[in-house]
Amino acid sequence: MADPIEPSTSSSDPNSIPIPTTILHPRREPFEHGLLTIQKLIFNDPVQALTPLKQKFASPSTQRVDSAALAELLQISFDHSRLVLETLASVLHSESDPLVTALPDDVDSIGADLRDLILFLYIQSYKRLLPRSHKDSAAVADVWPSMSAFDGYLSALSPLQLVRSNSRRFMPSQADEEAHQLSYLQKHLANILSLLSEHVEGESEESLVLNMEGFEHLGFLIQFGDKGSGGVPLSQAAPFFANSDPDMPAAPVPVSQVHDWLLQTIASSLESITEKVSAKENGSPSGSDQDIAMADASPSSAKASPTARSPCFVEGVSKSSYVKQASDLKSSSVKVINCHDSTIYILAPLRYAIIYGCSDATIVLGAVGKVSLPLCC
Repeated sequence: MADPIEPSTSSSDPNSIPIPTTILHPRREPFEHGLLTIQKLIFNDPVQALTPLKQKFASPSTQRVDSAALAELLQISFDHSRLVLETLASVLHSESDPLVTALPDDVDSIGADLRDLILFLYIQSYKRLLPRSHKDSAAVADVWPSMSAFDGYLSALSPLQLVRSNSRRFMPSQADEEAHQLSYLQKHLANILSLLSEHVEGESEESLVLNMEGFEHLGFLIQFGDKGSGGVPLSQAAPFFANSDPDMPAAPVPVSQVHDWLLQTIASSLESITEKVSAKENGSPSGSDQDIAMADASPSSAKASPTARSPCFVEGVSKSSYVKQASDLKSSSVKVINCHDSTIYILAPLRYAIIYGCSDATIVLGAVGKVSLPLCC
């Protein structure tokens, strides 16, 4: 029988663990584009529901899960399990995962990495941030659907009402959404780590440990810095795995130590984001969250966010045509919001596109990985 894995001997005292100065961000992709409207995937107790999946595929030789096995284990249809794998592939953090580049006919044979799949299924219970209340909500509801079951935070205004009211004041900003997502992760962190951890036998009280590979899979949910702008690899930001020798992997770390460090890091990031939101509400908006003045409905009201993390917005276009070329976009995702009786061309390759609150509009997209069309008619 092989000797048990020895956990790291680093102190689990949270006061001895340095907190990184770089802000921890939730990844927008799984929270914004990875939630499915499949009722059987919303678990009352995710740990209880997902532990059998972990136990069945935990051995090193079977750590990828195909559609048939997933359908059988979760008691969902094969089509739904296939949709799970395809959606997971579209929001994965690792471009090197074979599922990302798999051809449609090969998705089932390749399957999903067990740890990524567990994280993806866990966050299906996440509830999006609701919009701020509108001062004339009754009048708004008379004209335009007040809420979408698909996207809980959608604008409640019609395109013409958007022109008059600057509805993005009532939609959660990027900072609001990040704070909400980090708070969710903060609340569920212990459960998430337990599902990624390994049990080791021995005299130590720390029977649950997390190895570096398992820790890096948390990159599906969180990241340091901005993707595409010099972000810090997750394992290099953690003091217990930083500067590890690739030829000699770091020893597994007690889950309690990882939990304490991440809780402190999330709390520090939440404090920073809260200060950002407060500054905006006090009249000092940041570049990426600044509200768009919608004095009139014209193509000039559309705005591209300046950072790689922020989607490009095309908003409030009415009775006109509008074109965006690849050179106009600084992001791989776009949101077309509350456009009416218009023709809009987004002529650039995209990973994600969300089109909502639009009516009587023709919207032409180039190559795109995933499209959502809630609240459109």
